[in-house]
Amino acid sequence: MAIQRLGGDDDPIISVVAERFCLPYAAELLVKKKVQAFSNAHYDVYDATGNILLQIDGGVWNLKRKRVMRDPAGLPVLTMREKAFTWRHQWLIHQGEGSDSKDLLCTVQTSHALQIKRRLDVFLAGNQTKDCDFHITGSLSSLSFKVHKGNSVLAEVIHNFTWGSFCKGKDSFTMRVQPDVDYAFIVALTVIIQENDSG
Repeated sequence: MAIQRLGGDDDPIISVVAERFCLPYAAELLVKKKVQAFSNAHYDVYDATGNILLQIDGGVWNLKRKRVMRDPAGLPVLTMREKAFTWRHQWLIHQGEGSDSKDLLCTVQTSHALQIKRRLDVFLAGNQTKDCDFHITGSLSSLSFKVHKGNSVLAEVIHNFTWGSFCKGKDSFTMRVQPDVDYAFIVALTVIIQENDSG
C-alpha cells in the first residue's frame, strides 16, 4: 500500500497498489480506450506481446464517477471514485472494490482549481502533510503526461491521437514505466487524467 524499499533508498520499489505490478525492467504498455455509452468507457491494458494485463470499466452513480480495475481473471484490483462537487477534481483510489478508509490507497487531485498547465498531486493514504508523494505534469492541450516522485520521472504516458480513432470513440496511450514502478498505479492515473478531461 505504501512505498516499499528493497536495499535502502538507492534501490526503491514504488509499490502503491501491489508489488506484483512492479516489474524488474522498464516496460512499455499499451492502453486502449473505447467509449461504450454516455460517461461509460472501457479500458484494456496490454503488454508488449499483446497479452491483456488489466481492464477498467465504470459509469456514473449518484453523480459520482466510478471506475473499477480488474485483472485478467476478472478479480477487482482497485476502484477509483470521483468526489462530487469538488473544485479540484478529487479522486479516491481504494484497494479492490472497497470504499472504507482502511482500503484507501491514495487521493489524486488537481494542484490548483485554475491551471495554466496540467498538474495533479497524489497523496498516499498515510500522508498527513500538505506535501504530495507524487505529482503529474503535462500540457492542457495534450493528454500526454509524466509521473514524478520528487525530481525523478517514474513513468511517461504518450497520447496516440488520430482523428480516425477519435471519430470512432476510441483512444490509445503508450505507457513507459521505469523498473520497479507499480504499473497498475500508473494506469489508474492515466484513467483519472482521461476522466477529468472528458468530465
